[in-house]
Amino acid sequence: MTPFTARVITVIRSIPEGKVMTYGGIARAAGSPRAARQVVRILHSMSRKHKLPWHRVVNAQGRIALAEDEAASLQRLYLQSEGIVFDSEGAIDLRSYLYLPERPEDFLPPPE
Repeated sequence: MTPFTARVITVIRSIPEGKVMTYGGIARAAGSPRAARQVVRILHSMSRKHKLPWHRVVNAQGRIALAEDEAASLQRLYLQSEGIVFDSEGAIDLRSYLYLPERPEDFLPPPE
């Protein structure tokens, strides 16, 4: 596992119930702001193995990014069960529900 992958897993695990993060926000917190697509791949391949709260990750517009109806419905159900509200367009108000780690530097590797 690469150090970036390990940091992404740590960031995702840190998202509290009732909050969400974006793919890009996770990439930034893990030290690679342009690696949002890598976050997608990590979630896809490692969520089950590492028991990640995958449902707390949304796109930059506050929307569920999954195309598959069943998985998207499940994600919406999980988020709603945590108290997250969707607007009539199917988006989450990121001003209300976005999680911003207090100390994102905690996820970065130590200086060499």
